[in-house]
Amino acid sequence: MVHNIPAGPDGPKPLNTSPDGAPQAWLSRFPEPLCQSATGSLAGLRFAVKDNIDALGLPTTAACAEFAYAPTAHATVVQKLLDSGAALVGKTNLDQFACGLNGTRSPYGAVPNALDAAYVSGGSSAGSAYVVATGQVDFALGTDTAGSGRVPAGLNNIVGIKPSKGMISARGVVPAAQSVDCVSIFARTVDVAARVLQAARGYDPLDPYSRDLQLATRAWPEGVRFGVPSTLEFFGDVAAEQAFTQSIDRLRAMGGVPVSIDYTPLAQTAALLYESALVAERYAAIRPFFDAHEDVVIEPVRSIIAKGRQYSAADLYHAQTQLRAYGQQAARMWSSIDVLLVPTAPTHYTIAQMQADPVVLNRNLGAYTNFVNLLDYAAISVPSTLRADGLPFGITFIGPCGSDWQLAELGQRYHHATGLTLGATGAPLPAPQPVPGLVPSLVPPPIASTVRVAVVGAHLSGMPLNSQLTERQARLVAKTETAPDYKFYALPGTVPPKPGLLRVARGQGSRIALEVWEMPVVHYGSFVALIPAPLGIGTLQLNDGTCVQGFVCEPLALEGATDISAYGGWRAYIASLSPSHPTP
Repeated sequence: MVHNIPAGPDGPKPLNTSPDGAPQAWLSRFPEPLCQSATGSLAGLRFAVKDNIDALGLPTTAACAEFAYAPTAHATVVQKLLDSGAALVGKTNLDQFACGLNGTRSPYGAVPNALDAAYVSGGSSAGSAYVVATGQVDFALGTDTAGSGRVPAGLNNIVGIKPSKGMISARGVVPAAQSVDCVSIFARTVDVAARVLQAARGYDPLDPYSRDLQLATRAWPEGVRFGVPSTLEFFGDVAAEQAFTQSIDRLRAMGGVPVSIDYTPLAQTAALLYESALVAERYAAIRPFFDAHEDVVIEPVRSIIAKGRQYSAADLYHAQTQLRAYGQQAARMWSSIDVLLVPTAPTHYTIAQMQADPVVLNRNLGAYTNFVNLLDYAAISVPSTLRADGLPFGITFIGPCGSDWQLAELGQRYHHATGLTLGATGAPLPAPQPVPGLVPSLVPPPIASTVRVAVVGAHLSGMPLNSQLTERQARLVAKTETAPDYKFYALPGTVPPKPGLLRVARGQGSRIALEVWEMPVVHYGSFVALIPAPLGIGTLQLNDGTCVQGFVCEPLALEGATDISAYGGWRAYIASLSPSHPTP
């Protein structure tokens, strides 16, 4: 027997509630998981689908009982996954008609956060994220128009892949805004999500927006250039702001090079989604049903969709031209970066807060997601940290169309560098695996459990601050020199005395002695936090041409500092302070 969503004159009723009546994430389930093949790349994995995706034998409701229908076939993507050996458990709750980013806009009840039930799960793919985070399935399908495959991942400590548009067929999916809709994937690890993507992808001539995409097969180098928005908004959430700063430091420690990018055209693009004629596509998606049954659609979904009626065809052309202009401006950033780093969500609200101010707070959650599909980018959200208050914080890597495998490889390396456990299960991360679609010989090795850092002053062996390394289980692995492109300064007024290292034009500097220490990556964040301004961590080039993370100094801090480059290192300079030591 199949559990169906009840409908009728009394309206929708929550299904599968817990004993205390709290609504759960499931809307319908098979009595036993549906399995059509015992072999294939996904054999042994169980999955769920968001209830705007057709699964033969279960109703499709889009979280509106009056809209519900019985599909005559599986959605193309569901059939592909079944053919690959995965077993379908059932269908999950969502913000009605996939209109929302918070998980509270369902007549079947709000889906709680998997780690703290007082907080929102994120939406619209709320139920799919919840059942993955709590370990009820191995992966789940969502949809993503404005961030619904990323925000729930970031808020529930799981992985969310938002593929390039058209990479996965959307035939058999109730559209939200069909030209920018994507089927998305939730999993607890990048490995599982990437394997699902490999099985699900493929051109579908019966989907008008399907594309036969050529994907990049070369992983980004360890020195990946990652963009960071020039202006960041966290809506007063200091914990989220600190968590994002930590993510930048971690990516630096992995060898990445941060590059500030102008966020203005991306923010302007995001605003178009709901504040221009582009919102008319939301109305067009369900126009016959909405015109006949507008009164059964819940607020604020009803008002958002109804807004699409007010625009003319001329308004739509104007909005599309604006979108193209913003896209041209935004495209300039790809000449200086490989990938864009943003918070998946800028803050985290309680269910009560969201229900008290559902439009404004929902819009806030999409501050870093709304532009991605409009500009034809790919993205992956991965866990980054658990904040001091215990709430998850995720980051999103965004790349050009076709960068899906590159994003997965970088996302996996980053996720494993966090040391986090899986979702809300408490289980440890398994070993990283090769990403399908990448040429094996070009894939850099998985991130090690250690990070190397070069020190040039008070952290050297036997110096006053060396204990900050040794107490973090760091070990000395090399004594060497920088490339001959650095100036070395004794900073005034520092206690204990500290030097500043500044890179200069090639051939205009000196080789400076240094030590390379290797530290467990789990301790690196606390080490970096001890570094006072004007010092910081940057990328140093060694005399053999390789690069390593190490201490650098802000140029403005060198005013009044003494140039000690001629000594060739801090030890020689300290020794020179002895009255019997000659000046070089």
